[in-house]
Amino acid sequence: MINRSDVLQAQNRISGHVRRTPLLRGGTAAAPLWFKCEFLQHTGVFKARGAFNRQLAALERGELDPAVGVVAASGGNAGLANAYAAAALGLPATVFIPKNAPRIKVERLLAYNATVRQIGAEYAEAFAAAMDYVEDTGALFCHAYDQLEIAAGAGTLAEEILEDEPGIDTIVVAVGGGGLYAGVAAAAEGRARVVAVEPFSIPTLHAALDAGRPVDVAVSGVAADSLGARRVGGIAFSIASRVPPASVLVDDAAIVAARSRLWSDYRIPAEYGAAAAFAALTSGAYTPAAGERVAVIVCGANTDACTLENDPGSD
Repeated sequence: MINRSDVLQAQNRISGHVRRTPLLRGGTAAAPLWFKCEFLQHTGVFKARGAFNRQLAALERGELDPAVGVVAASGGNAGLANAYAAAALGLPATVFIPKNAPRIKVERLLAYNATVRQIGAEYAEAFAAAMDYVEDTGALFCHAYDQLEIAAGAGTLAEEILEDEPGIDTIVVAVGGGGLYAGVAAAAEGRARVVAVEPFSIPTLHAALDAGRPVDVAVSGVAADSLGARRVGGIAFSIASRVPPASVLVDDAAIVAARSRLWSDYRIPAEYGAAAAFAALTSGAYTPAAGERVAVIVCGANTDACTLENDPGSD
């Protein structure tokens, strides 16, 4: 179970290690909209928050051997965040990623001096290999999304949203494995509504809510590299069961269009997974009420900048 106190503890712990990213005004007077610019976070993604919280907490408890370091399994972004945090804290990091991870993410992992091991075609295979590595070495495992400290760290961005603009009614967030969603929902509980957005091609939370438990889903589509978990995490499902979100689905065409619009209208360089939240609004999957004050989390920018003007996903 996760609650706001976990998020507040994380906020205190990671202060000074992460950026407080801006909340920028968009939309119109009749339809106010804010963008939480988490694409400006260290490593270009929100996951640096959870990575620092996990590693710092483990160091505090004496659970992390500095000689062995940390290990992560990732479609790319969680690996980047944990490699960056480990480098900043003087720790070795090993990251398992699928063989089809974007080249830009592999290059950046190497730039953070991480040991990179490419395994299988999707996150689940990289995860299994990482768990074998933990068993063999005793490295601290940093989950991509389903650990309390990871989710609580991610939730600190929602604390910032509601501190900067207390009148926000709704926070719109993309969901993959659900760590960001879980942290945001915990931080916002009783203060703002949460809209959980997923691709039709990877509906982990939506399928879990329908089934009454986390279930496996197929993984495909333009956002699979960042939202490509096979099932939603237990932490995300537990808070969704406690405080049900508005759960909406968007198709790949809507994600591609939203990403293009973020760039053309706002010069925001979002990756596909990060554009999914905005796609809920631009596609009409979620329609705010009159005067509803909406914040959209743009959670990552680890994308090929050459594709922003002429998006190959639209071909």
